[in-house]
Amino acid sequence: MITVMTHTESKRAVRAWVQARTIWIELDDGRTIGFPTEKYRLLKDAKDEDLAKVRIEARGLALRWEELDEDLSIDGILAGRWHP
Repeated sequence: MITVMTHTESKRAVRAWVQARTIWIELDDGRTIGFPTEKYRLLKDAKDEDLAKVRIEARGLALRWEELDEDLSIDGILAGRWHP
């Protein structure tokens, strides 16, 4: 018998930073994940200084770049919902 467990509680970001055009996120479960800026249309052409201004919003459920007018949900990032 195969048992599949689902966990509906969203993961939250506790820290976010940019290094070598990769967005890094530390999650509340201890994982650190990263993805290249090329995965998102508004991030791929952004200046490094604008990328560095990433903020954690919505109590850890989203990332925000004010100057780029870009918001990404942590759930969307984890699910691989890219917007090229």
